[in-house]
Amino acid sequence: MSLARINALIAAGEKVVMLTCYDATFAKLSESAGVDMLLVGDSLGMVLQGAENTLNVSMQDMEYHTKSVAAGALDCCIMTDMPAGSYEHSQENALLNAKRLVAAGANIVKIEGGGEMVNTAQYLIENGVPVCAHLGFTPQSVKKLGGYRIQGKTEETAHQILQDAIAMDKVGVRFVLLEMVPALLAKTITESINTPTIGIGAGADCDGQVLVIQDLLGIYTGPATKKPVDFKSPRFAKNFLATSSSIPHSIQAYVKAVKNKTFPGAEHSY
Repeated sequence: MSLARINALIAAGEKVVMLTCYDATFAKLSESAGVDMLLVGDSLGMVLQGAENTLNVSMQDMEYHTKSVAAGALDCCIMTDMPAGSYEHSQENALLNAKRLVAAGANIVKIEGGGEMVNTAQYLIENGVPVCAHLGFTPQSVKKLGGYRIQGKTEETAHQILQDAIAMDKVGVRFVLLEMVPALLAKTITESINTPTIGIGAGADCDGQVLVIQDLLGIYTGPATKKPVDFKSPRFAKNFLATSSSIPHSIQAYVKAVKNKTFPGAEHSY
């Protein structure tokens, strides 16, 4: 499933389905279920390592899990997060690290933020590395943002996210991932740029959707240091396993719901 093929799906009006994945077993299941793209997310710091955020995930972690996913999904497009500290400080260092992820099996890398990151995205693209921009709530900036909060609620912040999306579009990113922004803002961005958008907590009007597989299965209960009873799932999550007979059927149900435009619903949007 090449990037060009995914763009063809979008051009034909079909929603793109993305799912996070960290190992060969779930990669194989997801590909068989019809998932278009697999995201090797630095969310593994939370769902696999038990941390409260993604900030301690290393390049070695991302390489290892990218190799594992690539081994299980031979025909699926693979996107990998560049972890915190691997791309922010210099464009040259960003390129070296991006190439490490490509060598591990990634077809495209994802970086967080707008502003100066537009120049970094352009540098990677000019040097042959496809890029996805991640805007809105950016988990690697969780401390700066004051926690897991919806972004773009004010006119000023919504305008900035829109401008960042337009800037990323102009330099040639392949996708813009929008996380935890009002559905109306995501719709405006999707209509304002040529680059396809992928949403998570960003309403139903994005060109595609992504979920963390542990949220899809309803098995994530928060950091290892906290009791499961104290955890509340994010609004954008949906437990597809609750109404399915197996994990493969749950993934198939997610794919079908995104393709049929029944997920996300209003209850999953801001």
